[in-house]
Amino acid sequence: MKKISIGLLPRILIAIVLGIVLGNVLTAPLVRIFVTFNAIFSPFLNFLIPLLIVGLVTPAIADIGRGAGKLLLATVVIAYVDTVFAGLLAYGTGSWLFPSMVSATQSGAAPPSGADLEPYFSLNIPPMFDVMSALVFAFVFGLAIAYSSLPTLKSFFCDFREVIVKTINVAIIPLLPLYIFGIFLNMTYSGKAYRMMVVFAQIIVVIFILHILILVYQYLIAGGIVRRNPFRALWNMLPAYLTALGTSSSAATIPVTVRSTLRNKVSNDIAGFVIPLCATIHMSGSCMKITACALTICLLDGLPHDPMLFLNFIMMLGIMMVAAPGVPGGSIMAALAPLAMILGFGKEEQALMIALYIAMDSFGTACNVTGDGAIAMVIDRMFKGRHKDVETLHEA
Repeated sequence: MKKISIGLLPRILIAIVLGIVLGNVLTAPLVRIFVTFNAIFSPFLNFLIPLLIVGLVTPAIADIGRGAGKLLLATVVIAYVDTVFAGLLAYGTGSWLFPSMVSATQSGAAPPSGADLEPYFSLNIPPMFDVMSALVFAFVFGLAIAYSSLPTLKSFFCDFREVIVKTINVAIIPLLPLYIFGIFLNMTYSGKAYRMMVVFAQIIVVIFILHILILVYQYLIAGGIVRRNPFRALWNMLPAYLTALGTSSSAATIPVTVRSTLRNKVSNDIAGFVIPLCATIHMSGSCMKITACALTICLLDGLPHDPMLFLNFIMMLGIMMVAAPGVPGGSIMAALAPLAMILGFGKEEQALMIALYIAMDSFGTACNVTGDGAIAMVIDRMFKGRHKDVETLHEA
């Protein structure tokens, strides 16, 4: 018989629904079993976060840095600035709209029926080093590999990346639905889930509108620079947008994105270089979603959310998501480090972020890859007739 495979998104959604339904049915001793599982899984996840940074960011920086040239620098700077701007747009919009949404839900919701249940036992698995140490380590070694001839060291970190990716595939991703089920089960039992779901039902609508707005401003700017109809250029990228919606993968969409970009009269060399690179470093849609969801959780839980704190978070997030294409489940796995380090998110907040991000993953990916076409148009205009850097990078 043919084996039926259920994707990560359906499993996450099933876990959320079951957690909410069974939280109203199961007794406290049964709920505490799943709370105990989370008390074991969460320290293991926190233990992996610094290793994830080292294993994924180090080779990513090494790969991006090789063959350095003006073309590469221009593409990286534009992609990073656009990613950060999308996050700031989400924060500005959220600061304007989200407080009233949260307060309206709080005033109309029933108070929680009780405190969260405690696990039967827990494990203490301290990380080998903290997140900032891991990030500095990754940058130092990544840049050293990029600008020096260190094939042995590069091979080591590439192998280490495989270990991390394998661990995520085998140990993290399969257990995530159970982890999220336990979080929502406990939240429902304590009476917190209803308010959370009502708030995020409204937030998701705002996020969808924002991701359309991001695409519009990207192509208005690109169209103005290259002097072409921005809406015609955006329409030409529709096949890439729809493909990304279906695959939820920037890498899998690259062939379609390149083909759509060529329809906007971008040269073959530029499209062939910029699109694969931006699939790795340009995460405007993902940054917008993560920022909006993180701000909402801060408002719900009474955590600090001042502008300078979120500016720090967004700028760090733009760097961390360089590693995102190597992480199954999207950018949210790479974002766990700044969420914990800068915003102070604990296990419950991290689980909510994972669930919310994966539930909207395809729209963020579609925004990312469609925006790649706008960057390619700008780069093609900047380097028209000067493709020596492209040839050098292709050879590297």
